This record gives sequence, C-alpha cells and structure tokens, in this order.
Amino acid sequence: MSFTCRCAKWLVRCGAPLAIAFRELDAYADTATPGESGSLTSGHTPLAYFLRGEGPAAQPVLHLGWVLAGICSFVCVLIAIMLLVAIFKRRRQEDANALNTKGGLSFVYVGTTISTLALLAITVYMLVVLAQVADPPREPALTVTVTAYDWWWKVDYEEGTGRFATANELHIPVGVPVLVLLKSADVIHAFWVPELSGKTQAIPGVTNRQWLEANRPGVFRGQCTQYCGVQHAHMAFEVYAQPQAEFDRWLDAQQSPPLAATTDSAKRGAKLFEDRCAGCHAIRGSNAAGVQAPDLTHVMSRRLIAAGTIVNTSKNLIDWVQHVQDIKPGALMPDMKLSPAEASDLSAYLATLR
Repeated sequence: MSFTCRCAKWLVRCGAPLAIAFRELDAYADTATPGESGSLTSGHTPLAYFLRGEGPAAQPVLHLGWVLAGICSFVCVLIAIMLLVAIFKRRRQEDANALNTKGGLSFVYVGTTISTLALLAITVYMLVVLAQVADPPREPALTVTVTAYDWWWKVDYEEGTGRFATANELHIPVGVPVLVLLKSADVIHAFWVPELSGKTQAIPGVTNRQWLEANRPGVFRGQCTQYCGVQHAHMAFEVYAQPQAEFDRWLDAQQSPPLAATTDSAKRGAKLFEDRCAGCHAIRGSNAAGVQAPDLTHVMSRRLIAAGTIVNTSKNLIDWVQHVQDIKPGALMPDMKLSPAEASDLSAYLATLR
C-alpha cells in the first residue's frame, strides 16, 4: 500500500477522537442554549454546523472538516514554534555557503516531501468524501424544487394530487432521502443546510441536484453562501424534519385552500390585498396569482418571514408590509403606504391565512 493511501486512511481514523471532543462541546452547547420559538435561529449556537451533522449527507463532510481543522491548527502551531526557535536560537554569522555545507537544506527537502505527501493524502480523502455524498443511499422518497430569488427561496411541492408552493421553509420526513432540484431566477446563489448537507450552487438556466436526509426531527437553518447582492446575509431558510405522520398532516394542510374571510374587516382586507398585492403575491383560491414574490396561502403557518429576517407574528407581518425598506433595505418589495384602518383590515385578512 502506498504511503499516500496509508496517510489517507490515517486521516479518516483521526476523525474518531475529534468526534468525541466535538460531541462533548455540542452537548454543552445544547444545554446552554435551549431553542426558543421566538428566536431567529431556533436556539442554535454559533458555528453549530462545525459540531454536528444530522444526516448521512453531512457527517462525512463534518469529519473532513474536523480533520482539516486539526491539520491546519497543527501546521500553524508548528510554524509558530519554528519561527520562535529561529528568532531566539539563531546561528552565528557564517560564510555564505554554510546552508549547503552544513546540511541546512535537508530540512527544506524533508519538509517539502512531507507537505507534498500530506496534500496528496488530503486530496484522496476529499475525493472519498465526495464519492460518499454524491448520491443518496437509496431512492429519494420526496422530490422538491427550490428556486432562489433575490433574496428569498421558493419551494415547490408536487406530491399526490396537489401542487403547491411555500417560501423559505422546507419540510421533509425524517429518515428518508429527499432530492432537492435547485434553480435560480436571477443571479448565482448557493443552497446550504450545514447540519444536513454540503453546499450546492443555484445557477440561472441550470438545474442542480442536492439531497438531504435528517436522522432526527428538528429545525435546521440554511443559508445562501454565494454573495448575491445587498441582502445576501438575510437570505436564510429553515428545514423542518418531521416524523412521517406529522409531515403528512403538514402536507395535507398546505394543499388545502385557506379559510374564507368571515369578518367585515377581513373581507375589506382581502379586497385590499387583491388590489395592491396580487400583482406579485399569490393566494390559492383567490384572484391573487402573482409569481414574483412568495406564495402567501398559508403565510401565518410559517415561523419566520422575510427569508429568516424576523419572527412571524401579526404585528411583525404588518410592520414588514409597511416598512420593508427599513427592515431589509434593497428588497424588491416597496413599502406599502397604509392608513391605520387599512393596516387593521389587511392584518385581519392575513391572520386568516393559516
């Protein structure tokens, strides 16, 4: 067996002790920061993706990251030590040929050889990881299409007899592979759910493929990781991994039409929505059939709005409608100028969209 292959296997084995240490950190993080429904991050700690992977598409990448972080840290420490030795234990002034005549270049040869072999081993390990996560272990149980816009995510489901779209939320059943078809409506974006998968770009005119699988129920935050404009940092989404029965109930609820407006205020709000919002937004079962902005048929069932920017409450939602450019400057949606009565009516109507 070649030295490079042996190095690659050693790198794979290095993930085990690192995994124990990082799981201890993860357990502490979970204890210290419990999730809260009112939190934008569901209680996730910073850099939580570096501590854990919750699916077969993420765990090989996670271990690779640990190994690379360990190697980089070791190299930095080694260089610092060598630099300190060179500073405080310099040799006396000698002739110009001392480096050659007294064997000083041997360190260069040995260092270059070790670095080359290590880089080759890391390359082999990375190729092994890429092969492991290229395809799901079995046929995907669900296929969804995710289209990236400036700066939000459209998610299309075509399951059963009902086809519907939601925004900035991806619901999947636990324990089964889910195929994600990635598209872009404008510029290059990148789809990343670090606890469930690696990064995949969404490119205009191209359909890329990614797959997810969650080992446990939970909420996993995703993010666009390709700079795409002024609100790139506020282009997040959430993946909800649910037991099959809970996922089926969610699917049935999303396929059903929204409740009809029953109060006078909600009816006036529905008319106002069709007059001023239907050009961009859609609500199934109504005259609103826009395609350039999120489908709002069941908007009040979503935890966050504005692509993960604010928590979804009736107050925050109507505030968003009226002050988009204050909350998310540069967003394509303009501020809606509403009188207090109009704001109350529109809020009453939006509250029925559950």
